[in-house]
Amino acid sequence: MTDWLEQGSGAALTLLHGISSGAAAWHKQLALPGCRVVAWEMPGYGVSPPLTQEKALAGDYAQALAALLDRQGVQRTVLVGHSLGALVAAAFAARFPERVIALVLADPAQGYGAADAERREQVWRSREQQIALGGETLAQTRAARLLRPDASAEDIATVASGMRRLRAEGFLAAAWMLAHDDIHRWLSRWNKPFEVWCGAQDSITPPAQARALAQRYGMRCRLIPDAGHASYLDNAAQFNQQLLRVMEEVRNEGTD
Repeated sequence: MTDWLEQGSGAALTLLHGISSGAAAWHKQLALPGCRVVAWEMPGYGVSPPLTQEKALAGDYAQALAALLDRQGVQRTVLVGHSLGALVAAAFAARFPERVIALVLADPAQGYGAADAERREQVWRSREQQIALGGETLAQTRAARLLRPDASAEDIATVASGMRRLRAEGFLAAAWMLAHDDIHRWLSRWNKPFEVWCGAQDSITPPAQARALAQRYGMRCRLIPDAGHASYLDNAAQFNQQLLRVMEEVRNEGTD
């Protein structure tokens, strides 16, 4: 068992999952042609050891990602973060700009670090209550919410499986990051273009929020049609088409 999944060869593409997911959720992206796909298991998820830092923020997770890429010999990569993974991706790009060829924030969770103390506490406590219910209850009550209303049984099962595998220590650490960090303090240090993608039917991080994020930095927001929050599952064909476009642009620019 490892703290990552990897498949293929070519330009590196690194995928970062969200708070209630894991590396295995990217199974529809692992065989992307012409790419060395690395799906990270965030610290405290799967068999990945938790971070040693208490109250870690996105920069601490970014440091752990850098260590994994070092072990795998990946010096530069196209980086895609989904949901809470987008916050980590932004932190990694800010800390290690020379290692990021292109940055994609998919259905991004932006964090609540800029909110007032009451709101931050509310976010933290709500996630604490969720994990106290147990992974099985989360899977039964929340899995379908991450997908479009008419999602396939297979995709619902994928999301549910990830929720059942959640470890309380990893989930709570990630929830602390969500409640106390802010994507903008990292993106303000990234002085290159990036892309924002969002499922057109995303009810967790809705398109309006994704558009506002993109517009704040003069970037474009691409909607993934027929997709909810887990847009990479709901409409893998469109999501992967966009991934292949980014990878092709990287090759044409000679930056891989």
